Amino acid sequence: MSKLVRFGVSMEEELLDRFDALIRKLGYANRSEAIRDLVRERLVRREWEEKAEVVGVIILLYDHRKRELSDELIELQHRHHDLVLATMHIHLDEANCLEILAVRGPGPELERLAEHLRSLKGVKHGQLAATSTGRKLP
Repeated sequence: MSKLVRFGVSMEEELLDRFDALIRKLGYANRSEAIRDLVRERLVRREWEEKAEVVGVIILLYDHRKRELSDELIELQHRHHDLVLATMHIHLDEANCLEILAVRGPGPELERLAEHLRSLKGVKHGQLAATSTGRKLP
């Protein structure tokens, strides 16, 4: 485990009061853990800016009755086999399916793939949720 270092932070009382209220609402045990999460979040964003390798999921909700949509989705996944690690397909009802793609690669490439998938006719909603691979985070 890494050595812990203490340091002080100065801020306006009103800002600190609002921060304390927020972290209580979110369930943090203390300020230190909340601040560590904020720092990690900024470090992850920096990895995206530097086009580092990231991991995540692309979530798609679509109407499987849309002609040829399933074939297009599979074709795109195969075309981007270097980014798509695995998929899960869930039948929600007689018309709607949820597809979850586990992805890994440079952030901008994952964003482009997610945008391409979202733009297909019949896709009702799509979202990319990504994070660091963790290699660069303490």
